[in-house]
Amino acid sequence: MRALPQALDFARAGRDPLVLLSARLLDPVTGELLPDTALAVSGGRIAALGDDRQIRSLADSSTTVIDLKGAVVTPGLVDGHLHPVSGAELTQGLDLSGCAGLEEVREALAREFRTLAPGAWLHGWGLDPNVFGDRPIEAAALAPVLDGVPALLQLFDAHSMLASPRALELAGVDGPRRFDQAAEIVCDEAGRPTGLLLEDAACELVERAAPRPTHAERRARLAAALRSMAAAGLTGGHAMDANGDSLALYTDLDAAGELPLRLRVAPWCQPGTDADALRALIEGQSTGGGLWRTEGVKLFMDGTIDNGTAWLERPDCHGESTHAFWPDPDAYTRIVGELHRAGVPTATHAIGDAAVRHVLDSVDKALAAGDRVVRHRIEHIETVPDDTLRRFAELGVVASMQPTHCCDFTRADHTDNWSRRLGAERASRAWRCRDLWDSGATVVLGSDWPIAPYPPLAVMAGARHRRPSRDLTQPPHGPDQALTALEALQAMTINPAYAAGEEHEAGRLAVGHRADLTAFADNPLTTPAADLPELPVVLTVLDGRPTHRSPSL
Repeated sequence: MRALPQALDFARAGRDPLVLLSARLLDPVTGELLPDTALAVSGGRIAALGDDRQIRSLADSSTTVIDLKGAVVTPGLVDGHLHPVSGAELTQGLDLSGCAGLEEVREALAREFRTLAPGAWLHGWGLDPNVFGDRPIEAAALAPVLDGVPALLQLFDAHSMLASPRALELAGVDGPRRFDQAAEIVCDEAGRPTGLLLEDAACELVERAAPRPTHAERRARLAAALRSMAAAGLTGGHAMDANGDSLALYTDLDAAGELPLRLRVAPWCQPGTDADALRALIEGQSTGGGLWRTEGVKLFMDGTIDNGTAWLERPDCHGESTHAFWPDPDAYTRIVGELHRAGVPTATHAIGDAAVRHVLDSVDKALAAGDRVVRHRIEHIETVPDDTLRRFAELGVVASMQPTHCCDFTRADHTDNWSRRLGAERASRAWRCRDLWDSGATVVLGSDWPIAPYPPLAVMAGARHRRPSRDLTQPPHGPDQALTALEALQAMTINPAYAAGEEHEAGRLAVGHRADLTAFADNPLTTPAADLPELPVVLTVLDGRPTHRSPSL
């Protein structure tokens, strides 16, 4: 038995110890089951591994003992990219993600309108641009349902939304505006807004006119969302924003013992950030509570391909996606250099090939200016040419990817909006998880919730089968880019720990490592990819404390 001395000082642990028996412990490095069948947890750490008899002997009257009845235990699953607070708020509206055509959208909006009080705003989310077909994405396509109704409909990419004429009127938006970043109020030839708003700066103009939930309402929604994530097997997440009162909400839940995920939070750095604001971002690093920390900074190099705001090396089929999110890309490069010198890791949203290349060039320049070891990362990486792949490993840049975006928002025959905008050549380079992995890059998987559903088993399944989750009989998009079952598990355990600089204490089943654990009814590595999302999660443990426990236990 591998154990710390003298019953692991359970009495001094500061919290009730935990013992798990009759388990199959899965090594995420080799994919093999360990010879041990039980583990003990003390002070939030794995304190001992051994057989049932040995580990049970460590328990006393203060110990929680759980018989896992043969369940398979892995290190806790971590979502490498999600937005807990904004997601909890956004997903309170009408879910339009299941609508496959305009008529379905109109019917859903009409049903929702009938439930609203007079004058209330209608909020929707998950709207797929593919429902518009060859029509422009504009509010007029949803008339007469939205006539006179203040409505905001978030498109699935969360970088654009449709505002109804009444919503625009209440917000005082009656024409184009200029922004410091790549944002736009889309207008017709006469200068009248079509309702389509691109990027945050434009969207916020109308969002400010809508009623806002109270702090208590937002706290309750966030707590409920996080509990559901824990029940799905998540023990942690890399939160890619700290907007609004996010940090206050995390602080409140953490202090109350109601934070069921370990969160690593990266606040945004936007174009126009001055020296004082940058200094504040640097000084705010490593602040937080028991289960959350501000670590790193999130930046944007472009928008999205679907709404024409990505940064591509050649324009898309509409002549769009030709510019960086930063009006002066060199200013981005300078800020990355300053953050690197301060030891602050960056996470940059870069979807198009030109955006990814510029981020890699910027990191290269930062590395050349000093010998600091800082783990920078790029988020999304939807299409990149061959000569870009090897640079991730060479520069030590983590590739943070969301395979369910490829599965559910694109099609193998390239008839979807994303693929049609790019053309066959670039669409064939979609989400190159396999190529990046084989080139030596550290690949981290995530959901980007609320853009896609957060259940981690579905994310891992998508990385393996690359088929639409709604219809697994459809052909896969880029099957040659699929990961193996073991690689998908590593990309949600070992690799997120490495990306966070925590590989010495997280991501493995080893004495001294964090007791962040996920237990499944069966082995996720031998469960077929198509069945993986339905594999029951029987226990989730965070910091040695069960956050989800199946009634079967």
